[in-house]
Amino acid sequence: MSWFTAFPATSSFMPIQATELAKEVDLLYAFLLVSSLVSFVILVGGMTWFLIRFKRTSVDQKSAYITHNNFAEFLWSFIPLVIMVGIFYWGMVIFEKLRTPPENISTEIHVTAEQWAWTYRYANGKEFYSSANDPLRVPAGKSTKIILTSKDVIHSFFVPAFRVKQDAVPGKYTQVWFEPKEPGKYVVFCTEYCGTKHSGMLITIEALPADEFAAWFHAEKKGADTPADKGKTLFAQKACASCHSLDGSRIVGPSMKGLFGSARKFADGSNAKADETYLRESILVSTAKIVEGYAPAMPVFQGQLSDEDVENLIEYIKTIK
Repeated sequence: MSWFTAFPATSSFMPIQATELAKEVDLLYAFLLVSSLVSFVILVGGMTWFLIRFKRTSVDQKSAYITHNNFAEFLWSFIPLVIMVGIFYWGMVIFEKLRTPPENISTEIHVTAEQWAWTYRYANGKEFYSSANDPLRVPAGKSTKIILTSKDVIHSFFVPAFRVKQDAVPGKYTQVWFEPKEPGKYVVFCTEYCGTKHSGMLITIEALPADEFAAWFHAEKKGADTPADKGKTLFAQKACASCHSLDGSRIVGPSMKGLFGSARKFADGSNAKADETYLRESILVSTAKIVEGYAPAMPVFQGQLSDEDVENLIEYIKTIK
């Protein structure tokens, strides 16, 4: 299948709606188009009517003295205000849905961008480089979470058929999620200009039937260990357990048990959720956020761990329930 056949000829105006959220995005977009058209007709039509209706017919004709109308002024201010607030709220609801993955995420994939390719790593250790023309395989009918980062400059992960777009930023994790309704192939574009070969930074998402994806996922993998397995080994090598327990007990530092996804309160009074970005920062620069009730005793590992090491440690921490 070529890049362009992923968008059927029957969808000439917009890409196909490959997710349920795509329908909601398109509905809002259609409302904006229609309301803009109606506003344009009212505004320009009214201006045209006034130009014709009140055109001066003689040189000495004087304009009539017209007083203001409080009710009319209220209406033309209040009605647009209500419409704008409604659009804002509608957009905010959809934005929250696009940015908040469901609790029952089926598949989680680490995707790393670089000039000018993508690398995707699965939880079972399978790893693919986009230059080898390997598609990003996901299950159809189930939710997939993509954890993004970049090795060099800012890239952007954009899937028109899913109506999702998220930047991949060096030194930071961002995320995007989607749930393809049907099996098929969908194009991923990089939409942040990232250099001379930016336009060729294309990959395909291949949504497989759930049973077919499960068979592929559990088939022989390329790596000997999963990222979590590698993280567990690294956790032991760096003697992390000497300060962080795995069973919830308190020692030098906070316990790793149930850490991922939990709410954290810090010594300066601020709060945060223990997501991938927080864990990355805490591993590399431990003094950035000090958990309330603990002393800043952890050494700084920035420069000692690779990006892959950090990802592996985070994947291991996620398994400690």
